[in-house]
Amino acid sequence: MILSETIYNGTLNMVDINRWINNFSKVLQQTFGTRIWFVGLQGSYGRGEATETSDIDLVVILDEVLPEDIRTYGKMLDGLPNREFVCGFFSGRNELNNWEPSDLFQFFYDTVPIIGSLDELLQYIDDFAVDRAVRIGACNIYHGCVHNMLYEKSEDILRGLYKSASFVVQAVYFRQTGKYVKLQKELFDLANTDEQAIIGTFLNLKSGGKADFEKMSETLFLWAKKLIGQ
Repeated sequence: MILSETIYNGTLNMVDINRWINNFSKVLQQTFGTRIWFVGLQGSYGRGEATETSDIDLVVILDEVLPEDIRTYGKMLDGLPNREFVCGFFSGRNELNNWEPSDLFQFFYDTVPIIGSLDELLQYIDDFAVDRAVRIGACNIYHGCVHNMLYEKSEDILRGLYKSASFVVQAVYFRQTGKYVKLQKELFDLANTDEQAIIGTFLNLKSGGKADFEKMSETLFLWAKKLIGQ
């Protein structure tokens, strides 16, 4: 299995990540066999934005998941190299098909298939689901900003809120155009002025830029407030 050269870099170079994914898939099939419905990759590696500290964000969907399957999968992962970087989503197929549709929007478009397809989820991702993804995301960011400005006053939390906001911008742009843009740098060029401010700050913080806590918090809060009011 050779994966796209444009997707993988950072902690694991292309040869290593291909070897890692091949090994993971082999061990997974040995562990769960025909019960595997889907395997995919999300996060920075899937978007082609991985850095030295990026996780290997996996999606594994079985025919169903019972408590023993969770324990088995955990033990399987413990035997793999680079275990400290592994995270992701583990679920049964039925649960996924009955998931909150607004969550499925990001889930579907941010997942690179390795085994199988998620196309059956598209029936749930309608305009209403995208609208809810925007509104729920904006509400969470609004609350997070207020809470952080009043209590934690944490730059790390602020960085996380801007990361979440970048996903909301993807949903906003999709709602406007019907196009999902994975790469934040590309989205920055396409977004309107308000969203460019959010994406630009996110990219700056991601590259190690210094956080101006008060100014950045205020900008994010007002952006979320405006989205909620629309």
